[in-house]
Order: sequence, then C-alpha cells, then structure tokens
Amino acid sequence: MTLKDAPSILAHPVKFEIKPMLAVTSGVRGLIFDCDGTLVDTLPLHYAAWKETFAALDLACPLEFLMRHNGKPTDWIVALYNAEFGCAIDVERFTEDKERRTYALLDQARPLEPVAALARRYHGRLPMAVVSGSNRPNVERALEGAGLRALFPVVLTADDGLPPKPAPDLFLEAARRLGVDPRDCQAFEDADAGLEAARHAGMLATDVRPFGGGYTVPALPR
Repeated sequence: MTLKDAPSILAHPVKFEIKPMLAVTSGVRGLIFDCDGTLVDTLPLHYAAWKETFAALDLACPLEFLMRHNGKPTDWIVALYNAEFGCAIDVERFTEDKERRTYALLDQARPLEPVAALARRYHGRLPMAVVSGSNRPNVERALEGAGLRALFPVVLTADDGLPPKPAPDLFLEAARRLGVDPRDCQAFEDADAGLEAARHAGMLATDVRPFGGGYTVPALPR
C-alpha cells in the first residue's frame, strides 16, 4: 500500500474533552476553603432540608432564591425570604428546624472532587483552613462524613461571632490563625458572596463551580 492509499487519520477525528484543572497558584503560602459545595458535596442535602422545612409550613422552596444567597447563614436567608416573598416566617424557629433536618442528613456527605483531592495533595505542604457560613455542628459533621476533617487545623463557622460573607472578616481571621498574610492566600469558593469576601480580604479567589461545585439541579436523598 502506498502512502497515498493509506487511510487518512483525519477522516474521523477523535473528539477529546478538555476539562479545566484546579491548581494552586505559584507563590501562594496558605489555602482557605469553603465547606458546602466546595470541599463537600452537601448542597443537595441542604436543599432537601430546606424543602422539608418549607413544606412543613405549606410553602414552596425556591431553588433559584437559595442559589442566589448561597454561602449566607440560614437565619439571614430566612429573613431575606420574608422580605422578598412577603412572608412572616419565625426566623429563629425555622432556622432551628432547618438545621436539625440538615444535621440528620450530613452523615451522607461525600467529598467534592477535585477540590478535596487538591486539599489532600497540599496537606502538610501548605497551611490550610475552612471558612464556612454554616454552623459549627453541621460543618464538623460534613467534614467528618467526607473524611476531610483531619486536613484542617483551623475551621471557622457562623458560630465564631464574625460578620458573615461577603464581609472579609472570616477570611482575615483564618489567615491570621494560619500565620499567613492574606495577600499570600488562595481561597476556594462556590458562591458569589464567598468570592467577594475573599477578594475584599486581599486573597486570590478561585471559583470552583467550573469544577463541579455549587448548587446544581439537586438529586435529593431518598
């Protein structure tokens, strides 16, 4: 067979899917991660708890609304719901009910790859912290369920008394506890409020949503 008779390798080109790579930027000295929807795939569990809690009041659970306020404390979200939809939900009672339902589901939490893989890779190489808008019991349970708790000497939550995201305070405190200048930290987030908070803290903010983080159409637990 002559060369001109050989089948062209371009006749049926193979299509390759090029996926984005999650990486730590050169010069970074500390890593800070959000928990829900970033390190741990808990957002379907949170959404199930939201849905159950709203249903107990014969109210709908608007996913678009929750996505818009992802990363904020539960009581803030409930107050915003009241304002936007003209309701008068008891914020404290609703928050307690929702968090109780969430906690009961978090033993199903699984790590969200490739973010969790990156954290494992840099454990012991760079100091790392978790900064979350959720309460401490839920964050601790989610990290334990996903097998990631031991990676993080510093975990800050909504229970630590600092202004929530998009304020930068939680990120600044995490950097202080890690002993790293905020300008030398890279933050990984799945929510606009968290990304804004990290940038206000002077950090490099990395959006993990292109890597599978954040809310998606939820597959609710059975």
